This record gives sequence, structure tokens and C-alpha cells, in this order.
Amino acid sequence: MHTTLPTPTDKINSTPVGGAARYGERVRDAAKYWAHPAVPGVDLMRARFVRHAFGRHSHPTFAIGVVERGLERLRIGDRTEYVGPGGLVLINPDVVHTGVPATAGGWAYRVLYPPAQLLAELTGAASPWFAEPLVDDRDAAGAVLAAHGAAEQGDALTSSTLLLTTLAGLGARHGQTRRDHASQAAPAGTCQAATARDILVERLVDPPSLDELAAIVGTGRFALARAFRHRYGLPPHAYLNEQRIRRACALLEMGQPPSAVAAAVGFADQAHLTRHFRRVVGVPPGQYRRKNVQDR
Repeated sequence: MHTTLPTPTDKINSTPVGGAARYGERVRDAAKYWAHPAVPGVDLMRARFVRHAFGRHSHPTFAIGVVERGLERLRIGDRTEYVGPGGLVLINPDVVHTGVPATAGGWAYRVLYPPAQLLAELTGAASPWFAEPLVDDRDAAGAVLAAHGAAEQGDALTSSTLLLTTLAGLGARHGQTRRDHASQAAPAGTCQAATARDILVERLVDPPSLDELAAIVGTGRFALARAFRHRYGLPPHAYLNEQRIRRACALLEMGQPPSAVAAAVGFADQAHLTRHFRRVVGVPPGQYRRKNVQDR
């Protein structure tokens, strides 16, 4: 079924953060992160990254982005993709990926972070899923930019209408229902990896060592590390830090200061939190905490 997507309008400002650099001017990383003004649970980011590199990480939500300028190198699974202007990126929840500048000029882009529940409601799919992380669909990319720009302007009716229509259209054009692999034989170590994951989530502040974790779940440390990475895309220590960041996001949204959040999730101090937070989210904790207040 073909779904009509909103058409971008000249009234929507899609100029990347910082605009174009003049000759000889030093280009700096810049990012804006905020909550959608009319659709709860949806976050947005507009950024230009020249030096910043996203390490291996995932999101609890979908990440739907369009590059406006420059070139990004995206690593997802065993694939390396290069995303230029107009490139539409569709990353599913909990899928590990990276994002780094592919040229000296970096890249500028806009990203939507809608929760899976919203996509499910809009598409009617129990477990919505995008089959391809990078698609060539200029109409859809333009619709994402239009919805993103409207959200930045803060018009509740226009921005919510464009966002919901765009997400429904993306689901119809590029989405599918995630296949259920429950009936297939699970790889060796899957149960131990799942148990280890639960332990790490419960013990963010005082995590066990790899040896202790392996002993608790009843396997060897190398077998556990291998099974864990196969199942979750990250080694146990990296997964622990990602879960700390997710918990930090929740506490920051509740208004807690970054210094208190750092201690609450197991980081040594605020600087330690900030370093890991930026590698995953793209902005420092203090800016994320202020996401519900738009700076127009």
C-alpha cells in the first residue's frame, strides 16, 4: 500500500546547527536536543559533528535521521554505510551501531527518536521493524525534515500532525513486523547471557567482575563474553555503561542534577558521566536535562 507523506515546505527551517562555515573558519561540533512539543515520548536532535564520534551504542527507541550536509560513516552489524545529503537512516531499537564523520567537514543531520509503542500504534504492527538501515527515499526524507523542522518551531498542531503522518508513512513504505525467532534453537550460552544481563541491570552501581558474573550464571568467562556479545551486540562492560546512560536519562528527565545522577548510576563523577553520555546521546547531561525547555 502506498502512503502519501507530507511534503516539506520552504517555511520549515532545515539549516544545520552553525550553518555553513566561512573560508578559514574553524568548524565546531554543535547539537541541540529537545523533547517534541506535542507528542510525549519523542525526542529530537539537530546537530553538526566534525570531531565527535559515536561509539558502539544503541537506543531504547527508533532513531530516524536524515543527513542534510556532509557525509557520515555508519557502522551497523557487519555493514558499513556512507550517508550523504538526503540519506534516510532507520535504526531499530537496541540495534548496536556507530556514527562518525566520513570527511574532514563532518556531517549535519536531524534525528527523531520515537518509541516503539508509538510506531506500533500508528502501523498496527505488534513489533514494528525496519528491514534496511539506509534507504533511498527522497520523499520520505523530505517528510522527516518537514516534521522535524515543525517541531523545532513549536507549533503543536502542525508539528504533531506532520510527525504522526510521517511515522505512519515510513512504517507503510519501509516497515515490517519483526520476525519471531522464539521457535528456533537458541545459540549456546543465550540463557546465561540473559541472566548476566539482568544482573548487570540490577547492579549498575556495584557490578560484579567478569569472573564473578560467569560463576554466578554457571559458565566460563570467555564463553560468557562471547555469548553476551552475540546476543546483545556489546561486551558486558560496554553494555553496563549503556544501561547506566539509559538510567541516567530517566533521572535527568526527573530533574535530578548531573552530579547526583553520576553517583546514582555508578559513574565515578560528573566528568565520567559526561564523557560516556556524549558518546551515546551526542549532548552533555545538562543539556539533555533541559530538553523540555526549547531555546527559540
